[in-house]
Amino acid sequence: MSRTTVATIHLGALRHNLARVKALAGTARVMAVVKADAYGHGLERVARALAGDAEAFAVAAIGDGLRLRAAGHRQRIVVLSGPDSPSDILEMQRLRLEALIHSDAQLPWLARADPARGLLRVWVKADTGMHRLGFAAERVREVHGLLSAMPAVDNDVGLMTHFASSEEFEGPETAVQIARFVEATEGLQGSRALSNSAAVLGWPDARGDWVRTGGLLYGLSVVDGQSGGDFGFRPAMTLSTRLIAVNRLASGERVGYNGTYVCPEDMAIGVAAIGYGDGYPRSAVTGTPVLVNGRRAALVGRVSMDLITIDLRDAPDARVGDRVELWGAGLPVETVAGCAGTISYDLTCGMTKRVLFVEDEV
Repeated sequence: MSRTTVATIHLGALRHNLARVKALAGTARVMAVVKADAYGHGLERVARALAGDAEAFAVAAIGDGLRLRAAGHRQRIVVLSGPDSPSDILEMQRLRLEALIHSDAQLPWLARADPARGLLRVWVKADTGMHRLGFAAERVREVHGLLSAMPAVDNDVGLMTHFASSEEFEGPETAVQIARFVEATEGLQGSRALSNSAAVLGWPDARGDWVRTGGLLYGLSVVDGQSGGDFGFRPAMTLSTRLIAVNRLASGERVGYNGTYVCPEDMAIGVAAIGYGDGYPRSAVTGTPVLVNGRRAALVGRVSMDLITIDLRDAPDARVGDRVELWGAGLPVETVAGCAGTISYDLTCGMTKRVLFVEDEV
């Protein structure tokens, strides 16, 4: 039996999730965030699935914009980190990419740009409290005016911010950030884009003209204790493998590296062909759930590079070759992420090259 760890990407789920985002966004348009290889789901694959309905794509790097253009996509594409050097301006003009402007260093590059090569659409990034990228709120008006006067910059200068804690629906931070953004941009011309995925769910006052959704498109949630399914979204990835051994161990036998799991009784231990070399989290603890032929079982011992070990007492009929689901419709990736001390985004982005990706229309 050949070793096969499979990530099945559900194209129907991607389309369902985009439709759900649009329903929640009201009159706002949707910017589909496909950075990090579409959160590990495959950039070209996801863009192809969403091309008919996504009004714009957002990426982290110019190289991703190049891939989308090479695949034939003509939607607006926003580079969320903007240009990193003067030469990036030329490439963005050539590819008709939109630039997020967040730093004084970027302003002279744009001022020197040749309008004959094409007008560049830009967005001013306002730092309203994230303190990562962006101009201080009190400088947004100044920067907006400078950009609007540049010959190579399109007159439609957009305005954007990013929330630090939008998954905390009752917390005060997002409300403060919204108020700062409104004050900083009052009276300025240009489209507004405030909401990330969590804000689409919990902050209706932050819709603006565009919403930027990443995680929700893939059925992922970062709201503590809740999965994407709790909000009406469907997982776009199912990760699965097979049992390659079933071992009968006696009470007191130790399992795996350093023997961190001790069998409490005579029991069957399954060995599945997946590990951190595939992207399954090494930090997943004993008790992390898996599904064996659809029945819930539990990881025991330490995750190895190529293998995990599973307590089969709740799946007594399991045999070599049986299917093991690590996450998917029957087991939310958010549950696994919680057991590994991380978030769902981290897990789907972490798939390695030896995982086989397949598609279905479900």
